[in-house]
Amino acid sequence: MTALTTFPPQTRVAVIGASGGVGQALVALFANDPRVERVFALSRTPFPVFSPNVTRGELDLENEASIESCALSVAADSPLDIVVVATGILWSGDKLRPEKSMQELDIEKLAKVFAINATGPALVAKHFLPNLRKGSKTVFAALSARVGSIGDNRLGGWYSYRASKAALNMLLKTLSIEQARRWPEAVIVGLHPGTVNTELSAPFTKRTPPQKLFSPEISAGHLVKVLDRVTPDDSGHVIAWDGQRVEN
Repeated sequence: MTALTTFPPQTRVAVIGASGGVGQALVALFANDPRVERVFALSRTPFPVFSPNVTRGELDLENEASIESCALSVAADSPLDIVVVATGILWSGDKLRPEKSMQELDIEKLAKVFAINATGPALVAKHFLPNLRKGSKTVFAALSARVGSIGDNRLGGWYSYRASKAALNMLLKTLSIEQARRWPEAVIVGLHPGTVNTELSAPFTKRTPPQKLFSPEISAGHLVKVLDRVTPDDSGHVIAWDGQRVEN
């Protein structure tokens, strides 16, 4: 039974960041959906292809040429219906960690987090949005986070992660305005996946209640339902895993 009831038969999907926890779970769900004809699993890190309708591709968010090349390749035969950017960075080893105070701000670390969390998805949109199907519902989505909400920021800290996700949200909002002028059926949204038990969040989930810590598979299942339910009225907003809009 399909979870993509609002999309056409033979739906074509691209998942960027397909080697990550949520990315792999999304690829698996899409690949097993009877309405999906082809899934393009794009990432910098290789991983095994487990289904005949999954096509693997190499894409580096910090290399615009690789983004452009992938966009041209996946749309060579037919346009796309869904693009999900399932990438993100919060920490990397001992050198890049969420800041607890402004004294920890560092120009190189800020640039790295923005490159992955905001600039990269924007460049994906630049090259992939023109390859979406015209005349029917399409969705371009990128993983955001509730901590990117300016209005919901009550704890402070995590400067680069918060700011990069807030920047992503503004980029998505602006993209949605431009896209709607030409293709009113298009939906562009940020997705808040909840707290997911992945490498990204692993060091920061000790105090998360078990019922609020999702496996990648559970989170991906929620997100696919969100993708099916969103309409052009949702475009430009961040939608949480439960279908609720996140405060700007």
